[in-house]
Amino acid sequence: MDKCSFCGREKKETNLLIAGLSGHICDRCIEQAHEIILEELRKKGDFDVTQLQLLKPIEIKNFLDLYVIGQEEAKRYLSVAVYNHYKRLMQTNHKDEEEVEIEKSNIILVGETGTGKTLLARTIAKMLHVPFTIVDATVLTEAGYVGEDIESILTRLLQVADYNVEAAEKGIVFIDEIDKIARKGDNPSITRDVSGEGVQQGLLKLLEGSVVNVPPQGGRKHPDQKMIAVNTKNILFICGGAFDGIERKIGQRLNTQVVGYSASRDKDKIDRQNLLQYIAPQDLKSFGLIPEIIGRLPVLTYLNPLDREALRRILTDPKNAIIKQYEKLFKMDGVKLSFEKEVLEYIVDKAIEFKLGARGLRSICEAIMIDVMFDIPSSDEKNVKITLEYAKEKLAKVNVQRLKAA
Repeated sequence: MDKCSFCGREKKETNLLIAGLSGHICDRCIEQAHEIILEELRKKGDFDVTQLQLLKPIEIKNFLDLYVIGQEEAKRYLSVAVYNHYKRLMQTNHKDEEEVEIEKSNIILVGETGTGKTLLARTIAKMLHVPFTIVDATVLTEAGYVGEDIESILTRLLQVADYNVEAAEKGIVFIDEIDKIARKGDNPSITRDVSGEGVQQGLLKLLEGSVVNVPPQGGRKHPDQKMIAVNTKNILFICGGAFDGIERKIGQRLNTQVVGYSASRDKDKIDRQNLLQYIAPQDLKSFGLIPEIIGRLPVLTYLNPLDREALRRILTDPKNAIIKQYEKLFKMDGVKLSFEKEVLEYIVDKAIEFKLGARGLRSICEAIMIDVMFDIPSSDEKNVKITLEYAKEKLAKVNVQRLKAA
């Protein structure tokens, strides 16, 4: 009589019995085997830190160039930081005789809103073979207060790594809006600053490298909760922030250095339209970051404000350019979409006028395209051309404040 070679059930006791060369397997055993395979794959995760490919800084930058327009300085810094991070990971896998320990170089990006800080981080995520997550610093508070604990940063990293702790311990974390946790004044606060200076103090142990107990599902920690120990020694932290108003701090510092005739000549060489390029650690301290945090973010770089030419290129040049995305969406409906050249210039002009940066390009395009995207899928038209008159008409109906808030 036919029966399952694994569990011994007879054919009448199963829903399905599959025959092989020298045995049989029932549907229940197949389901159990499938669950075992999934569990083993989850344990291993998608990240095999022993099989890393060492990408050169130029290769990393070339990949960034496909998606990010301009920002050469920031891309070079990021490429080197990620490359060195890969080398650190390879060093931990292959010990040498000298046993020279390479310290990680956490990096901080300073730039106006809409210049591409988060885009750079997301683009790096596309090419990495280590766990990568982006977290928002604005929701972080000290333990015991409304908000998220600092350890929730590592919870996100663990989730991305499918709770493979070994892989998570060699991941990369992008902390966005780092400027929002600056303390309110240059002097230490005499009152409790639970979402500012207190968060900075809590971040210290993460940035410098220590073993942190992380709640696996996030949320608040409590005594009965099972914790996962994560060593942050090999986790690379990239921080980004707009630091709105830091130009005044930079300007004050540069003016105080002007003494004598030769110094006044140097003052004339200062590009006052882009003071961010002169940013220094002491400016971050004046803004409200504590010295200990600044010391643990040794690589400091900036993003240039986007000029008209850069905004125009962002619309059409990158691999995932906004216009290319709209063309692809319409192509999926069998419709060929095209834009008059003047429309693209008009979109850029409005982004500059509203001071929206690259993020505003998408908002303006959505405002112009919403009616077309609503009507065309139900029509028989196969060719759509967006004219300047049409773009002006649609944008005139939109509340500018809503665009700025987008």
